[in-house]
Amino acid sequence: MKNRFLYCLPLLALSCFHMTAAAEPPGLKEQLTSSRLKLVHESYVNNNWDLFITHADGSHSRNLTSTPEQHELYPQVSPDGSRICYVSDQGKGRTVVRSVWVMNADGTNRRKIADHARQPFWHPDGQVIAYLPQEYEKFNVTDYYTKGMVYFNLKTGKSRPHPNTEKLHHLYNPSFSPDGNWIVSTVHAGMGFKHAILMIEAEGEKIVNLEIPGCRPCFSPDGKSIAWGPGDHEIAVADVDMTGELPKIKARRIRIQDATLKLYHVDWSPDGKFLSISRGPKSKGDISKPGTYAAACEIVGVHAQGWNLIVVSAQRDRTLDLNSAK
Repeated sequence: MKNRFLYCLPLLALSCFHMTAAAEPPGLKEQLTSSRLKLVHESYVNNNWDLFITHADGSHSRNLTSTPEQHELYPQVSPDGSRICYVSDQGKGRTVVRSVWVMNADGTNRRKIADHARQPFWHPDGQVIAYLPQEYEKFNVTDYYTKGMVYFNLKTGKSRPHPNTEKLHHLYNPSFSPDGNWIVSTVHAGMGFKHAILMIEAEGEKIVNLEIPGCRPCFSPDGKSIAWGPGDHEIAVADVDMTGELPKIKARRIRIQDATLKLYHVDWSPDGKFLSISRGPKSKGDISKPGTYAAACEIVGVHAQGWNLIVVSAQRDRTLDLNSAK
């Protein structure tokens, strides 16, 4: 794929931006400084949510949206790095309309895809954006406030439901496998599950409980591994066996841990060498900030004072304690 220099942090609630390279291995900061990789993320600046593009080492941050009349969140970069889909909030309180949009990677040519929709994600072909319709028209900030799934074709401008859309309920943080055959997602209080990470057949009716704790999973670029958060203070990586009839998760081989601060919202760099992770203290937001909500600070649109990004190496198996990393 061409121009694969962008990667995104899928769910980031920052009040400001500061990227840190966790200490392992030596020279990681230098690797990021010389890299062509860039981060796309949301930040809350001047009483507004905007989308930013920032060099992988945390330098040279640029506002892509600069729209005081609306709040952009949840950026997702297309497989070829040329476009970004995201959500935009307009309105106040329960009258907020959250919509799915797409734009060029430089912030131009913005186009609305759907209203009352959230958590868009790219098909590997880069021509289809899938998203989760809002459960009810009246707004709720809860991340799993969704029902069904829709595929939108950028070439034709037409939408179609997932083949099993009627059974998809309370999903959040979905993403495609690189071959496009499966979607990995969290479910909360829906589809007969209290809480689970599921593999959902992209063009069929199979649903597989991966039997791992936690939430917000995402595939590695080569499709061989999954990163996710087993709990509030850990990010894990495990290989996934896709050779059988149904996907299976193997033992965890990377653990990033922080006993003090929360760890959420992991994503892979396009080359699979790095993981970006959001990190910060527990809070329930600050509703004095326009365009924000009262809920756990890891939820989209909740102001998260003191949260930042870290980047860690994914190139070898280990347990990394961030409280002892420099």
